[in-house]
Amino acid sequence: MKIGEAGEPITEAPYVRFQSPIRNERGYFSGVFGLVNGLARSGKLSAEQERFRRANNDWYDAAYPDPSTVDPTVYDHAIHPGAAAWFKSTSRDLITRVDGYLEILAAHGIECRMIRSPDPGRIVYEDEYQIVVVPHDQAPYGRSR
Repeated sequence: MKIGEAGEPITEAPYVRFQSPIRNERGYFSGVFGLVNGLARSGKLSAEQERFRRANNDWYDAAYPDPSTVDPTVYDHAIHPGAAAWFKSTSRDLITRVDGYLEILAAHGIECRMIRSPDPGRIVYEDEYQIVVVPHDQAPYGRSR
């Protein structure tokens, strides 16, 4: 996906997710935050990238609820296999900030796609900004852009 697309209007579907087009070792598609946090855990971020990641992760933590603190089982693989968070398309302030994460991934040669869907799976958590779903199947979600 192109940098800047996170800031474009999203009107085609009520839910949007930014994820790798490649399955991870568990067979799921890692989301944008997991991809960048993985680079950080591996020590691959520059000092500037790490400052951005930390400041923006803190902003996200303050701006909206963490589903796993509301329901500690929401990402439990035995209970909700493949559970993944999706932004509600109305969460513009949250979605726009994804561009900085996309820039970090692009700098490291890691592809990330914006996926839209009217029905990404069975909802296991919902708040005013996001949903967490168990996908209907293990095919890539929705339609990529």
